[in-house]
Parts: sequence; structure tokens; C-alpha cells
Amino acid sequence: MRKLERRLIVDRAFSIIIVLSAMVALLPVFHIIGSIIMHGGSTLVKAGPSFLIEKPPSPLSNDVGGIGPPLLGTTILMLLTTIIGFPLAFLTAVMAVEYPRSIIARGTGLLIRSFIEVPTILISILIYTLLVVPMASFSVIAGAIALGIVSLPYMYTHIENALSSIPKSIREGAYGIGLTKMKALIHVFFGVAKRGIMAGLLIGLAKASGETAPLLFTVGGGRSSYFMGVDKPIDAIPLLIYDFVQTPYKLYHDVAWGAALILLAIYLGVFFSIRLIVKEVEL
Repeated sequence: MRKLERRLIVDRAFSIIIVLSAMVALLPVFHIIGSIIMHGGSTLVKAGPSFLIEKPPSPLSNDVGGIGPPLLGTTILMLLTTIIGFPLAFLTAVMAVEYPRSIIARGTGLLIRSFIEVPTILISILIYTLLVVPMASFSVIAGAIALGIVSLPYMYTHIENALSSIPKSIREGAYGIGLTKMKALIHVFFGVAKRGIMAGLLIGLAKASGETAPLLFTVGGGRSSYFMGVDKPIDAIPLLIYDFVQTPYKLYHDVAWGAALILLAIYLGVFFSIRLIVKEVEL
């Protein structure tokens, strides 16, 4: 009995330590979220719904203005990032799963996974050298390509895991009725793995939506104008926050807090969408 009581006491003490450690680890996260909600909410209350459509104010303005151009820019960049990054991630994942012994598949998979370790500022400089300099202009497409590269390894990893997790019996059944690899992929495998594939897409977008470094040398920050074309500069919420927090103007700090709250809402919306699509996702 004494040994049993001792084990129960040790077990409870260990459980308490784990809970307290988790609370300590999460405390900075909750502090950041709380600060964004408190300061950003104050800005949104002051500015009203027009904060989402108005242009950013001048430093000495009496009005809070808004983040219309950066919000539109972020939306367009996310759309183009999906168009650029998702097909590439999907096709390379299919190649890795369906042709695992191929040298091209293994080499491509290794290269894409290595992008996770590359500082995103280097990706921005690379796109600046290869695209911005020849075009002699910052542009939407340059930023979208940079974000596409950033999101690519995250999309690829989760899509590959989703396709790899398809039961062997389903694969054998699809091939047993005479389907080719392509037809089996389109008519069978995609339907089975669609939740994991969508989760990979959303995780990649969640990663790209908050990135600032890939935009520093690519989009140019067209803050006073809305979308003018994919070959023209554009602004984004992370870039606006990065620029405004470095200024000495309180008004700009307030706008940055409000923009941070909107960005947090976008991220949480993507995150909860992932949780609805698939119950267990590693972010």
C-alpha cells in the first residue's frame, strides 16, 4: 500500500509539474496575443470598419486611416502563392510517393525539404537578383514567387504524408481494376487524401501570410495605391507592420497594432480551418 501511495503521489506531482511547465511555456504566447488584442482592438474601435478599406495615414494626420492597400495586397499575394506553390508541391509529392526510387523524385524532395532551413531573407535576395533587377521594378509576382518558395516545403511535406498514408489495400484495389497511376490518383487517391492535401495547402499559406523577409526586396511596398497589376509594386500587412513599428510616430504604432490584430485574425482563421479539416495536424 505504501508503495502504491508513493507512486500515486509521484504521479500527481509529476502531472502538476508538467501542467505548470506547459503554462510557463505558453505564457509568452498568451501575453503576445493579449497585447495584440488589447492594443489592436483599441485601434479598430477608434477607426471603425473603414480601417479595412482606407489608406494608411500620414504621420501627422488626425485620422487613424486604415490598411486597405496592404490588406488587399496580402490577399492577392496569398492567392498567387497558392497558384504558384500548390501545384508544384502537389506534383513533386506525387512523384515522391508514386516513383520513390526515381533519382529525380528523391533529389527534388531533398531540395524542397532543405528550403525549410534557408533564411527567408536569402530567398528575397535571390528573387530580387533573378527577377526584380531584370524587370527594373518591384512587383506582385516577385513577392508571390518568394512566398511560394517559402510555403513550398510545408505544403510538400504534408501532401506527401497524406498520399503516403493511403492504405495499401486501396492502392491495390485501384490498380486491380485496371486504373493507371494517373487515373488512380485523380479518381481514387486524391479523394482519400484530400483532407491532408487541404491541410498542407492551408499550413503553407499560414506560414507565408505572416512572412516579412521575403517581401523586403520583392514587392516594394506600394502603400498609397491599390492593386495596379502583377508587374507593379504592392504592399502587404507584414511589411506595413515592419515599417511602421520602426518610426517614432504614435499614430503609426497604433496602425501597426491594428494591422497585427487583422493578421492574427487571418492566421487564426486559417488555423481553425485546418482543425476543422483534419483533427490532428502538426504545425
